[in-house]
Amino acid sequence: MTPSPLAYQTGFGNEFATEAIPGALPVGQNSPQRVALGLYAEQISGTAFTAPRATNRRTWTYRIRPGAMHEPFRLAGNGRMVSRFDEVPATPNQLRWDPLPMPTTPTDFVEGLVTMAGNGGPAAQGGMAVHLYAANRSMTDRFFYDADGELLIVPQAGRLRIATELGRLDVAPLEICVIPRGVRFRVELPDASARGYVCENYGAHLRLPDLGVIGSNGLANPRDFQTPVAWYEDREGPFELVARFQGNLWTAAIGHSPLDVVAWHGNHVPYKYDLTRFNTIGSISFDHPDPSIFLVLQSPSDTPGWDVIDFVIFPPRILAMEHTFRPPWFHRNVASEFMGLVQGVYDAKEEGFLPGGASLHNCMTGHGPDAETFAKASAADLSQPMRIKDTMAIMFESRYVIAPTRHALESAQLQPEYYRCWQGLPKQFAPPR
Repeated sequence: MTPSPLAYQTGFGNEFATEAIPGALPVGQNSPQRVALGLYAEQISGTAFTAPRATNRRTWTYRIRPGAMHEPFRLAGNGRMVSRFDEVPATPNQLRWDPLPMPTTPTDFVEGLVTMAGNGGPAAQGGMAVHLYAANRSMTDRFFYDADGELLIVPQAGRLRIATELGRLDVAPLEICVIPRGVRFRVELPDASARGYVCENYGAHLRLPDLGVIGSNGLANPRDFQTPVAWYEDREGPFELVARFQGNLWTAAIGHSPLDVVAWHGNHVPYKYDLTRFNTIGSISFDHPDPSIFLVLQSPSDTPGWDVIDFVIFPPRILAMEHTFRPPWFHRNVASEFMGLVQGVYDAKEEGFLPGGASLHNCMTGHGPDAETFAKASAADLSQPMRIKDTMAIMFESRYVIAPTRHALESAQLQPEYYRCWQGLPKQFAPPR
């Protein structure tokens, strides 16, 4: 098939319907006795059949061959990916890492994934894993799916072209995409190399947060989310299908491209979002607000208000608060925070936190602005607004402790002197005599 230009539908969590060939979609039913064009009907269920309508996720696909057509899987090497987070004791220390180096040998997206931290596990379908990726080779005859969870992918350097069963996504730095649990895909590298962050969500689907007292507008707008339209390839050959299942990688030979869906309808679908479209809310009187006002997506837990995953961003914005400390304040929270930097400088850490790098501050671990930032902000002229430009930091936050992996704690990128950024804070206590 000749590739068509990428096209998208807009909206978040809606029921979509799309066909690459007119007439391929059945009308009025999901699985007729004979599907048009000799296609096979196959449903992909992302939730239990009886999940409430508001949270139910499923997509009907009409494909050239059913998804069961492949040879048996065999256990493969996991590379640097893990799903157990109890191999080493979780530490209360502040942790920070330099960017992951680009590989020196041919490495595709799956081979370039390295697990840094996480909690819970796929067996109980709860929790998360945080991975970094660095790749320099496109996947051409290799395909991947994750049965353990959905993948939130945040490019930091280099574009990704992600060809999925349900269509194609071009995702660049300052954009994100989500690949649902079980959807098969391959990743191509238009810029020859790429690096970024991945949050693997074992639990409830990521969703837009309720806005509460903010009202009906603000933060991420549902209309700015984009879902691909139907696109397929009809290729035969000696291909490989890689599955992530219960924390391990499995591989199977497959004689055709599994990206052969000619038409589909449903809401268990991949999507992308441009982070620069986030409508930032902030204080216009005093005090720095809680970072929850920067929430893009959340994976809720069984306790209202306590999320397993909050995906938060710190985008360009204007700080106008007066008589206050404008950067993020010193804090210790019950939530654990894994941060990354896509571009620019994070306003609470002007040195040492590099694009592509990461930090981890766990439950009740003290953190906040470094000594230099504190000194500068304490003496800043607050009579004028301050514009924060050319930056984008991200955070995966969780109600559960985010335990670093052995690799993360032994990595050459770990900054052993990170704690020193607070050691220069002077004693300023001056009680009245």
